[in-house]
Amino acid sequence: MGDELTHLDAQGHARMVDVGDKGVTRREARAEAFVRMAPATLARLRDGDTPKGDVFASARIAGIAAAKKTSDLIPLCHLLPLQSVKVDLALEDGGVRVETRVRCEGRTGVEMEALVAASVAALTLYDMLKAVERGMVVEGVRVLEKSGGQSGHYVADEGE
Repeated sequence: MGDELTHLDAQGHARMVDVGDKGVTRREARAEAFVRMAPATLARLRDGDTPKGDVFASARIAGIAAAKKTSDLIPLCHLLPLQSVKVDLALEDGGVRVETRVRCEGRTGVEMEALVAASVAALTLYDMLKAVERGMVVEGVRVLEKSGGQSGHYVADEGE
């Protein structure tokens, strides 16, 4: 893995990386986020006792929509032909884990799409539950795994 900053030109100006000469390969990435909340909030979510309806359905749809809009949100990202976006939500001790998986056949990776999907799904959980608890914390947004392309396969360490 090189140390060069690919989004800067020789003069240090921001630029979009030219991926036109790269080969099209299968690209996949997984990311996660965690929404930490009080036990009472988690219990209400588990029981379906929330004021805004189906919290998980809203978060899934928001995450999928966000992945598709990543190039609109992150200025130097390429618009990618996404083939699959999956958003999984799991109740855990202390909150909800969001895990996303994004796949495409393309010339550049889908890590940003997976991260944006996880972030927006987590933020949607916050929005849907803020009437119950305003002190929730969105944390631990990170890439879990990526594959495809020149940089090879990456899997995050458990401790990262």
